[in-house]
Amino acid sequence: MVATSLQAQSQPEVLMPVPKSIEWTNDPFRIPADFSVNIEGPDGLLNGSLGQYTQGFIQRLGSLTGYLKLPTLPTQQNAYAHLTISIELVSSVELGVDESYQLTVEGQGVQLSAATDIGAMRGLETLLQLVAYDAEGPYIRGVRIQDEPRFGWRGLLLDVSRHFMPVHVVKRTLDGMAAVKMNVLHWHLCDDHGWRVELKNSPELHEKASNGEYYTQDQIHEIVAYAAERGIRVMPEVDVPGHASAILTAYPELGSKDTTYALQIYAGIFDPTLDPTNEATYDRLQIVFEEMATLFPDGYFHIGGDENEGKHWEENEEIQAFMKEKGYADQHELQNYFNVRLQEILAPLGKKMMGWDEILDGDLPTSAMIQAWRGWIAEPENLPHARAARKGHQVVVSMGYYIDLLLPAESHYLADPMPVEGALTEEQAENILGGEACMWAELITPASIDSRLWPRTAAVAERLWSPVAVNDVASMYRRLEVMNRHLELLGLQHLSFADQYVRRTAVHAEDQATLRTLLGVCEPMKGYTRNTNGTLYTVNSPYNLFVDACTADASQALAFKQEVEAWIENGDPAAAEAIRSRCITWSNLKTDLEFFQRIPEGKALQTHLKGLVTLSQLAAQLTEPGAAENADLLEKAEAALEVYKTPQARTDLMLVPTVQKLLDHIKS
Repeated sequence: MVATSLQAQSQPEVLMPVPKSIEWTNDPFRIPADFSVNIEGPDGLLNGSLGQYTQGFIQRLGSLTGYLKLPTLPTQQNAYAHLTISIELVSSVELGVDESYQLTVEGQGVQLSAATDIGAMRGLETLLQLVAYDAEGPYIRGVRIQDEPRFGWRGLLLDVSRHFMPVHVVKRTLDGMAAVKMNVLHWHLCDDHGWRVELKNSPELHEKASNGEYYTQDQIHEIVAYAAERGIRVMPEVDVPGHASAILTAYPELGSKDTTYALQIYAGIFDPTLDPTNEATYDRLQIVFEEMATLFPDGYFHIGGDENEGKHWEENEEIQAFMKEKGYADQHELQNYFNVRLQEILAPLGKKMMGWDEILDGDLPTSAMIQAWRGWIAEPENLPHARAARKGHQVVVSMGYYIDLLLPAESHYLADPMPVEGALTEEQAENILGGEACMWAELITPASIDSRLWPRTAAVAERLWSPVAVNDVASMYRRLEVMNRHLELLGLQHLSFADQYVRRTAVHAEDQATLRTLLGVCEPMKGYTRNTNGTLYTVNSPYNLFVDACTADASQALAFKQEVEAWIENGDPAAAEAIRSRCITWSNLKTDLEFFQRIPEGKALQTHLKGLVTLSQLAAQLTEPGAAENADLLEKAEAALEVYKTPQARTDLMLVPTVQKLLDHIKS
């Protein structure tokens, strides 16, 4: 049977992203201690990216199975290898590369074939997810897979301006991206908070506008190579003309206002903006772009272009005179002039210009690619990605994929890059190249970034790779839990960060257990509500509090939500019993723990804990027969929900919406 989803109960829910076509068989391959790999294809494969990737695969397979005798190197001369990888050509890391593969696992061995080495890499990631265990030891599930991505652009934006991310963090992020088959690192290298690239011809940028935190050119070459070895492109972004505090700290003469510029420390949209009427602006950007082009071989270059409110343009008489002379009616037309000038700089460098969807507000040549992110400014058929595609621009969609907002994985998973049905013709729809998850760094550090990125980014990766029909949210969450363990095997720290907080905060085992329970039922405030007006935190604030250890999709709250929804749907007594069992455990927690008295956020956490105990007691009673006729119970539940819906320590108690749903069901 060929399947494009994992909804059938008979199918193992282990693969993420879900392949295009899967045929499960009852012929697994038993992994021997002398497991061997042979690569067939052009000469020199063992010393190239596929050879290195395969070595990493073997090491990870050894970690999964516990075998110590697995070889560390693949060969190109073993006709009897247990795994045979066959490819036709070694490809460049570029948009449009063939990433398809075919994988067959049967009792006699494993065959992986692909047109390119990058396709084979994608197949190796699938193969690792097929490893299982039984009483006889480790094996690989029997299967026949035909797979290829739905979209060719599957990216992750990494903001390293607001909080700098060291090389080792970028590398482990690339490892995670490869594991979920993402293929573009969009490197946001400058903003109002810092410039992060060493440039020989414009040294003032990294010397004056980085606070000493930047990537040397050797480090950039290292990261670009590291990404290429995993089939991942690296596209730089130099955000102009707005978000320019860092650039203007180095070159104030390029600003639109005669003032003193400095790096920003708060979150927000700031006024410093490059002067588009000053030829020196283009001279400097020419120098910058030329040197950046030598560091980043990718064919695309992102110029930002977002969130320019034009306040300094409005205050500058010379700029206003320039606009009048040119007949520009507003700042959008002036920024379009600026964008076209940048395109003229980038084209001779062999770069295709890309920018945020604000650059669409003008007469921009269709050769510019649009990154659509604003999802609240129009009706669905007129959202930026639809408008851009209709105009003939190629489009990458980030609307719905802002990971930093700490929305549940479900919200990202159900956001499809394609506009609503009927918004585009078939030809226009081809302009939608894919999407990018965005990890903006106002509220993250190198220590916490993994817990914000993973595992939810894997849900975005599946949306961009798998067929559109793969959309079962419950299945996604089950497989996301499996992916959690695969990502941990890579050395990512998304699971360990919260545990570090627990050990640092609470000493006694009972206190630690309670704190872990709280982390399992609380989530950071969503969107930008945690950092009201962008001024509650600076770039130097500590990000090691309870809210930083909390994650989206708090595991215990999510499980409770799923149990309640199952009971509401079918009234199954077993589901009600599961709810009551969980609630009894929570309701027995002690709320007068000693460590609450010695940490700054102790009082707030104690309030959450009291809410957990109270709401769990009420939830258990609400599932009892006759609850709908118990007016006193219903009144108590309403009052408790009103009390405990208030955020504490910048976090929400996620039992509140679920108990509210339960109460609404009982009352109806």
